[in-house]
Formats: sequence, structure tokens, C-alpha cells
Amino acid sequence: MRLESLLKNIDHKIVSGSADTEIKSVRYDSRKVEKGDLFVCITGFQTDGHKYAASAVEKGAAAIVCEHEIEEIKNSGVTVVVTDNTRKALALISSAYYGHPADKINVIGVTGTNGKTTTTYLIKTILDNLGHKTGVIGTIGNMIGSKKLHADRTTPESLELQELFHEMAEDGVEYAVMEVSSHSLSLDRVAGVNYSTAVFTNLTQDHLDYHKTMENYMKAKGILFSMADKAVINIDDPAGAYMRSVSKGSVMTTGIDSEDADLRAENISVTAQGVSYTLDYDGKQYPVKLNIPGRFSIYNSLGAIGACLMNGVAMDDIISGLALNEGVPGRFQSVPNSLGITVIVDYAHTPDGLENILETAHEFAEKRIITVFGCGGDRDRTKRPLMAGIVGKLSDFAIITSDNPRTEDPEAILNDVEAGMIPTKCPYHKIVDRREAINEAIKMAEKDDVVIIAGKGHEDYQIFADRTIHFDDVEEVSRALAELEKQERK
Repeated sequence: MRLESLLKNIDHKIVSGSADTEIKSVRYDSRKVEKGDLFVCITGFQTDGHKYAASAVEKGAAAIVCEHEIEEIKNSGVTVVVTDNTRKALALISSAYYGHPADKINVIGVTGTNGKTTTTYLIKTILDNLGHKTGVIGTIGNMIGSKKLHADRTTPESLELQELFHEMAEDGVEYAVMEVSSHSLSLDRVAGVNYSTAVFTNLTQDHLDYHKTMENYMKAKGILFSMADKAVINIDDPAGAYMRSVSKGSVMTTGIDSEDADLRAENISVTAQGVSYTLDYDGKQYPVKLNIPGRFSIYNSLGAIGACLMNGVAMDDIISGLALNEGVPGRFQSVPNSLGITVIVDYAHTPDGLENILETAHEFAEKRIITVFGCGGDRDRTKRPLMAGIVGKLSDFAIITSDNPRTEDPEAILNDVEAGMIPTKCPYHKIVDRREAINEAIKMAEKDDVVIIAGKGHEDYQIFADRTIHFDDVEEVSRALAELEKQERK
């Protein structure tokens, strides 16, 4: 493919060489560059791709795209293209390289602090039930139909994202339902993607280590609604009004408390097995049942219903599809046992997420609520005492433990969390080792208690400063329960 074809939609200046250069492949990681490739210099969180331009040239790169001229590659003979924003350029180049694959698929984007994963899977279940081939891109992993693919982040880097869209298009996927993170929006990973529909779940404190303020965080999320033809917005959330104001297309609102919401849930019933409610839409009422507990699940289902309605799916088909969803791994996932203990594993790692799952537990808990939780290292530290305060207020006993410490001292993280726990007067233990903490919670639990293991959900790893190990909360809980069941049988 000629370089000229890749640069069509990008403001640029060629400072050396020719746009007639033939390009074999596109790279942003200099370690992967081969002869004839185009290397795009992007600035990452740890390093700057411009530092590796000379290395890319040595490996045979035919052209370099950068934000400024690079002294080390002057007179190297390669084509050098300068543009203002190489991240956006990478996204548009990647789309062109793969033949604009997202234009061949109906792309539905879901954004918000919590609920993105569940909402995408609810939409997928509805569409699958109607025989549509559906792809999913998100936190748990990527899917093409029933085929599961690994995911390293919520929204892939633009080159991998466009490659995934290409694979989906080649495989006959009709709908791609994707989680769209605030990072991916602010870093232009999804630039050039034409979204048929955007869904807003909610906005609560998260990622302030990157965005710095809640206003910046909100505006980053809002970018999606300026890109989408249609929007489904949770108008109960205070940020919903902003998302509506920046939406470029038609808007459908959802809610429980807002009487003027286009889709409104009423007559709500929540049990440990799921939720049921009456859906009020367009002057008609519909009974809805969902196999996922919690008020937050109602909001997620309303977003899914709205997205499907916006894409022409009949209401009866939507409701039938919702009833088929059995839940999402690591999202209020119940771990079965014969001891009469309710054990829930959930990905909740924000103050709002924790509050949601604990309030849901209160709706069916017969005795104590025991919560195991931690906070990730190298992330927003201001969340730590807030999360502890919520756990302390809504739990009968808490165990503070490690999440993914990353480069921070695990003990120091626990101390930050403890500062928010002490004022609540909730009894607690501090146990740095997560396996030991889970075992302790299961051992102290009695019949009719509820044990919440929060923070990691579907993740099957734990990240430390010097290593990443296999660690799965569901596996650890199952092992601890099996040991306890064994002792009960003696």
C-alpha cells in the first residue's frame, strides 16, 4: 500500500522523501519494525516514540510519522512525515491500512465509570438470540461470535483495534459492541471510528491520576457522544445532562428516578437471584426480568434496551434476550457452595462500585456482610480512604488486603486505606497477602453470611513491582470453600 493512501485524511507535511513510498505494514513499537514498514512515533506514559525513530530506520523502516523533525534520521533516505498529533494519525492510518473496517460493521460504544462490561454483554446476548453475529471489545476480553480473544486493556491501541475490526468484518460480524474508556477517547485510540450508537452508564470518581479533575474525566467521556449517530444516556446521573448536550444525533434517555426518562424502570424487585421491574416506554408497560442482582443492573439493562431499540430491535425480542443472560464473569458472580454462605466476587474498584454491590448485598443479606477489598497501586490515591469509608459503613467486618500493588509498597497502600476505615468503627483486619485474606474471610463466615470479594473480578493475575503472578479470586474462593466443606464432612 502506498504511503499517500494512508495519509489521505491527515493534515501533514512531508519533510523528506516521497508519499509514493510503498508501505508493507504499520508499527508504533520500534521492536516490531521490519523492512518496508511505516513507523509512527507516539508518546506513551513511560517513553517517547520519537527516541526510537533511528532504531526503526536501522531496522529498515521505509517511512516515519512524527510530530517534529528528528535530528538522528536527517539524511537517512527514509520518508519523514510531520503531523501535529501522531496518536490521532496512528488511528486514521490504521483504519486506512485495514480498509476502514469499522465502516462495514454496526459499532455500538458503551462508556461510563461502572457497568460498561455488563451492558456490552447484555446487548450481545440480545443480538445473539436474534441470530446476529456479534463481536465484543472490552475489559474481560474480546470476542468474535463465540470465539474468545485476549485483551490487555479495556480499549485496544488504535492499530490493534483496527486489526480487530478487520478480523470481525472478514468473519461476517454484523455488530461490534465495545467498551470505550476515557483514556482511549482522550488519547485518540478510537479516532475515525463511526459509532452508530453510544451508551452512557454513569460517572463517578476514577482515573483522576490521569484526568486530574472530574470535569476533565467527564469531558473525555463526552467525546464519544460527539462521534455517535445516536445516544442512549442515563439521565439519572448528574453527568447525563452534559452527555446529552454534546451528543450530535438523536438521544434516548433512561432512568429510574427521572420521571421524564424515555425508558423508565418502575415497580422494582431485587433478590439474590436477580431483578424484575416494569419498563415504561412510549406509553406502554413491559415486564422485565434479569438474572443479575442489584439496582445498578437495572441501569445496565436500560442502557442495553435503549441501544437495541435504537438499532431497530423489537421490544419483545429485547426482553426475551435479556432473560437469557446468566451474568458476566467477575460481575456480582456468586460462587456456589453447600455451607449456606453467599460468596460474591465482583470487579468493584471505585467508591461508587463498592457502594453499589454492598447496598445490593444488604437487600438480601440475612446475617453479616464480610468484605475483602484493596486498592490498586499507581492509581488514584484519593479513592483509598473513600472506598474504606464505604466498606466500613456498609459491612459488619472488613479485611483490607492487596489488589494489584504494581510499583507501590503493598503495606503502604493498606495504610492509606486504613485511614478511611478507622473512623467508621467497623471491625477489620489488615492482611497483605490476598490469598490469606480470602481464606480468613471464608473461615470466619457462617451460614447465611454474605462474603464480598471486591476489586479484581474476572482478572486472573496480580501485578507486583517485580513480577506478575497468576491469581484468580474465584479460584481462591472455591479452594477455600472446598476445604471448609471437607472439614464440615468430617
